Amino acid sequence: MEANVQRKGLVNWVVLLLVGGVNGLVAGYAHSLTGLVATVFMGLGVLVALTAYLQMRVEERERLEALEFAELSKKARDSSLFAEQAADTFPAKQARIQFEKYFVPGIAILLLVLQGLGAWLLWTRLGEDAPFDSQRSTLAMVVFGIAFLVFFQMGKYAAVYARLEGLRLLRPQASYLLLGALLSAVVVGLEIAGWAGHPEWDLIGARVLTVLLGLVAVENLITLVFEIYRPRLRGQEAHPLYESRLIGILSQPGGLIRTAAQALDYQFGFKVSETWFYRFLEQALAWLILLQVAVFLLSSTVVVIHVGQKGLLERFGRLVPGGVLEPGWHFKLPWPLSKVYRFDTERVQTFTLGFVPNEEKEDEQRTVLWTRAHAKEEFNMLVASRDQVGPGEETDQQAVPVNLLAVRIPVHFEIRDLEKYAYHAADTGKLLENLANEELTRYLVSVDLNDVMGPGRRQAAEELQRRIQARADAHDLGVRILFVGLAGIHPPIQVASDFEAVMGAMQAAEATNHLARAYAAKQLPAARAEAARMVDEAEAERVRRVGLAAAAASQFTNQVTAWQASPETYRYLVLLESLSQALEKPRKYIVAVTNAHEVVTLNLEDKIRPDLTDIMLPSEKENE
Repeated sequence: MEANVQRKGLVNWVVLLLVGGVNGLVAGYAHSLTGLVATVFMGLGVLVALTAYLQMRVEERERLEALEFAELSKKARDSSLFAEQAADTFPAKQARIQFEKYFVPGIAILLLVLQGLGAWLLWTRLGEDAPFDSQRSTLAMVVFGIAFLVFFQMGKYAAVYARLEGLRLLRPQASYLLLGALLSAVVVGLEIAGWAGHPEWDLIGARVLTVLLGLVAVENLITLVFEIYRPRLRGQEAHPLYESRLIGILSQPGGLIRTAAQALDYQFGFKVSETWFYRFLEQALAWLILLQVAVFLLSSTVVVIHVGQKGLLERFGRLVPGGVLEPGWHFKLPWPLSKVYRFDTERVQTFTLGFVPNEEKEDEQRTVLWTRAHAKEEFNMLVASRDQVGPGEETDQQAVPVNLLAVRIPVHFEIRDLEKYAYHAADTGKLLENLANEELTRYLVSVDLNDVMGPGRRQAAEELQRRIQARADAHDLGVRILFVGLAGIHPPIQVASDFEAVMGAMQAAEATNHLARAYAAKQLPAARAEAARMVDEAEAERVRRVGLAAAAASQFTNQVTAWQASPETYRYLVLLESLSQALEKPRKYIVAVTNAHEVVTLNLEDKIRPDLTDIMLPSEKENE
């Protein structure tokens, strides 16, 4: 390896260091996220270029040492002296072996760690792009444009020189130089896109480059694993572990097949590049790619609109007259001359007002509980309150004219006019949601809390639907509001338990009132009935006593008449009747006479009350 090759390696490293550093400073000043990620690539390229330069120096020292040893061996007569001291006379060779055995794998592992860590940090910390600044963007375009020229000239020269001279250690530097040119061109293009009104493309480009950095880390890991199992052939030069074939393909896409063949040759130990398939693929690759592009363009001329959908046909970015496509097959110019945008015009679309849904637990809670959060974030809406302190009431607290309310309001709509829906707003669905939120806020501050949570809920839903439809028509959004539902209306979670306690107390008071009314409704008729009964009983007693007195008077008159008719008979009749009444309840004893011819059977069993067996049935003769 000649000394000028070392100088080229040193120059490449210095260019990567200086130009990459300037690009990083300008990217930070211009808030270019893509430029910052490109600077990370250049930083890794600086490490690779420095390692390649050091390896060039080590191999150059070994080459000079071999030349010096050959010169000395020609002059010396006794070559055995040099043979015995061969190990001591080749320190540069031993240094090169140790360098390739320990230092190069260490650098490869360090690159793997830096690539993986950089990809993770960039992916997690890349946020929203900063506001676009035209002056800073202009500076970034100028600096990265100059960097593109420097990187491209240096990289192209190094790549061609390395290929012609077979300098494997110059290839990694050339790949990173050309990659720097490519990334600089990408940054310039994204800054131009920012001028054209698309500053968000900068974040997209940064994300894509971050994914690319992760892929390079994966490739580095695979290379390290394959290096362990690679067959070692005598005389074969080792492939630098820090060289990325993926970066080589990106920086020199024309050598894709050649790079793949070299990788296979190196990995498996046989010449894949000498097979007929490789030669055929190298010759026919361009035609195969052209054929695939042609098939793709032809396939883009046929458009299928499915049932329930409609399409908008644009040509050169403008809607074609009559460009609303109905379901079926349609033909158009190839992409990108013509594009078709499909819309589900018959599908009911839905958005929900009042909260930010929790995507992880969206389907878990079907029942809305006031004391539990059922969304990622709930918005507390202001609602009017008609609760006022009466003029005769005294209180230390003033009535609050508004209350807070958490709502969960689904809104269903469908597309009515596709052209208006697609072209009268950049994001019609988001605009409609914002208009609905505005109308919801206006409506809630004009209604009473108890009405919207109670009997006025249906009227509130109908009024909201009418208002949202009116605002959508005023902005020509081309949609029809189908349904507005006041489903999950409740107080904020922080006061839900207290609200439930108040409502429970109100319900308990109402229940007590109902119980009192029920008791009154029961006791008053019972008291009236009892009074009427007592009056009726007194009246009956009066009638009875009057009747008894009249009967007694009439009986006395009849008794006088009977006594006058037969005094003796009347006297015995009264006596027998008195005995009958007097002897009815007392117990009677029968004393039999002393007559031996008669047997008297007495049932001496005490019977306090008669039963069915004591009933005397009439005989059959008496029945006859």
